[in-house]
Amino acid sequence: METMVLGRTNVRVPRLGLGAMTWGDADEIPRFNPARLAYGLADGKEEELRAVEASLAAGATLIDTAAMYGKGASERRVGELVRGKDVLVATKFPLGFFSGAGRLPADLESSLARLGRDSVDLYQIHYPSLWLSIPRAMNLMADAVKSGKIRAVGVSNFSAEQMRLAHRVLAERGIPLASNQVQYSLLHRKPEVDGVVDACRELGVTLIAYMPLASGALTGKYAGETRPSGFRKRMGFFKAKNQAAVARVVDLLREIGARADRSPAQVALRWLIEKGALPIPGAKNGRQAAHNAGALTFALTAAEVAALDDATLAWRR
Repeated sequence: METMVLGRTNVRVPRLGLGAMTWGDADEIPRFNPARLAYGLADGKEEELRAVEASLAAGATLIDTAAMYGKGASERRVGELVRGKDVLVATKFPLGFFSGAGRLPADLESSLARLGRDSVDLYQIHYPSLWLSIPRAMNLMADAVKSGKIRAVGVSNFSAEQMRLAHRVLAERGIPLASNQVQYSLLHRKPEVDGVVDACRELGVTLIAYMPLASGALTGKYAGETRPSGFRKRMGFFKAKNQAAVARVVDLLREIGARADRSPAQVALRWLIEKGALPIPGAKNGRQAAHNAGALTFALTAAEVAALDDATLAWRR
């Protein structure tokens, strides 16, 4: 099983995780929830359990959720399905508009209650805000580490400058900044040029990659006239003007994958792993989770990584 240290903490994590954004009881998830509108819901509790079991069997033992996913429905489902299992759980502080860091202790308690846990392995600020005092948030995070309620402190969607501020405040408390979760894939390489990747390397922070398959564009399922349902089809990856360029990337993924009998999606995930990132692809069922976990069963050569780098330079902006 491939593992790595999360940042400079004492928490060891797998090289691939499992995203649970679409999980939860359909009756609890608001009809106009963004994830529901874009991706649809997971395939029900039994398939979510199969996804957990398939991931754990392959060594993908980190499950990422958030308080805002389904207004807590995802956390409740994750807590229910992983109870008694050897699994790492990451969740996020649900910062709302016009609300600041002061809510963090109470929201952490709410997340722990939904998860049915006394502590969480990684607690992340979901996104920065004009109303969020990063120093205050990091000090509250440090308090939670000291009290044993979280093992590692992370952020999400933070810029390089915001990361450095968070890192500096935590360092004053003797605690490392463990991770920054950002959008990163072959079709979204902005972290490589906006300073985030460089800051992660400089500070010893793990980059967790969400949307690692570019909302499915890198799977090869959406070719020709085939488009995803929901709001996802409006994303740039699926616009007609980009289809030919995306198809060329998928063809290269398929060509590289043929060597090890791996799919375009598995090669795309492996590229992120080779880059040092920790991808967390979502899965609606056990079949998808098992397929994603196949990224842990092979490696890419330096030449293959370079070929993918060169083929996706247009998305490095």
